[in-house]
Amino acid sequence: MPNQKSDIIKKLENEILELQGYRAALGKIPMHIDLGPINEAFPEGRFPVGAVHELVSAGMVNQAAATGFIAPVISNLMGDHGVVLWISDCRTIFPPALKHYGIDPHRVVFIDLKNQKEVAWAVDEALKLHGLAAVVGEMADINFMASRRFQLAVEQSQVTGFLFNKKERYTTNACLTRWKITSQPGIIPGELPGVGFPCWKVELLKVRNGRPGIWKVALMNGQFVATGQEPVAIRELHRKTG
Repeated sequence: MPNQKSDIIKKLENEILELQGYRAALGKIPMHIDLGPINEAFPEGRFPVGAVHELVSAGMVNQAAATGFIAPVISNLMGDHGVVLWISDCRTIFPPALKHYGIDPHRVVFIDLKNQKEVAWAVDEALKLHGLAAVVGEMADINFMASRRFQLAVEQSQVTGFLFNKKERYTTNACLTRWKITSQPGIIPGELPGVGFPCWKVELLKVRNGRPGIWKVALMNGQFVATGQEPVAIRELHRKTG
């Protein structure tokens, strides 16, 4: 009887999470995106896929930081064969730079449009397409009605959406999360030359059914780790340079 009760409670919890947007594609094992210490912010320690995420990214510096942080997540979503749509009215990203984060730029379709009205329409339509790994939209405004349409679309398609909020307006919307990413000085292992491992201050300002928080993390050998942790790539770097 205790096991039956716990099973019922677990089933109800999963149903509630699905209603909150934490839904795994039908018949698929939930994808695990490892964000290191940030995993603790999400229900069951699992980054929500098949949902819409907002990234506050006003200005070139903040947009570059947000892109660098979210690119490894997109790379995991893409796997070996996935395709991403990147939609904007003023593209600022340098496609070859995506290789640094494990993304093949040839599998990213850039859609350059004339204005934000076209961007919003294209993002809405793209999020309805089954089979895409992710959709990235650079938007000047993310209002509740538009974000609600986006969220309803991904609940059917199971595509993960990332919306760059280029105006830093903290309006109410239906996005599952809201992030603010700030670049930090790179971490250089030992006395090796170079700019070091990329490092960010990550502010999870909003997460539905989860716990917002602030972390300082670095990307080391493709893994997010808390700053201050021993770099996991030191041995590999010495092997390559020695």
